[in-house]
Amino acid sequence: MGKLLSLFITLIIFGLANLVALAATNPDKYTQSRELMVQKQISMRGVVDKRVLAAMQEVPRHLFVPASLVFRAYTDSPLPIGEGQTISQPYIVALMTELLELNGDEKVLEIGTGSGYQAAVLSKVAGEVISIEIKEKLCAAADRLLDSQGYSNVEARCGDGYFGWRKGAPYDAIMITAAVDHIPPPLLAQLKDGGRLVLPLGNPFSYQNLVLVTKKGDDYTVWQIAGVLFVPMTGHALQASGEK
Repeated sequence: MGKLLSLFITLIIFGLANLVALAATNPDKYTQSRELMVQKQISMRGVVDKRVLAAMQEVPRHLFVPASLVFRAYTDSPLPIGEGQTISQPYIVALMTELLELNGDEKVLEIGTGSGYQAAVLSKVAGEVISIEIKEKLCAAADRLLDSQGYSNVEARCGDGYFGWRKGAPYDAIMITAAVDHIPPPLLAQLKDGGRLVLPLGNPFSYQNLVLVTKKGDDYTVWQIAGVLFVPMTGHALQASGEK
């Protein structure tokens, strides 16, 4: 009886050890999906920043999409997240992140939290992220999700992103994840000298150009990167100017 008990305990310990090893090498069932996403959708299209690729590999995109769309979480496309908003295509998330050229200690302002996915990716490559979302339901849901997943260096704020977040300014980098037909002056004012701003610029109701803005003193330079299609930015200033 003693030998049988000893064998039984050994088998249990061996089984637990195997489970721990498996969990370490395969933390969730979507690990392989993320690997393929990074390889085929992102790396092969020219994104080379190793820290950005690692962030895209690590952040579980399936947690940031509606439950009914989890099966499409790692497809090469944007997805609806409610309130008329979308989660961006993985490649665009990676490209916009790479364009900011972050080294890990910057303060970044994101305009358009959405479900929180882009903020989660930024949190892996920046020191601090402040993310603004005008849709209160999305803002609250993203804040809860980011907090529950341990993204402690992300601060989600509900508000009109057109005006940025002056309390945290100046920012090393700013990212706008909604289309606008001009560069919002309040955001340029909150960007550090030498800072980088990436946004979809153009007709909010058609295709836009993804552009990189670099600031030097009171002047700035705009670089066109690629054609994109984002949902329009909303806010009081835009409504007052005649946009919806």
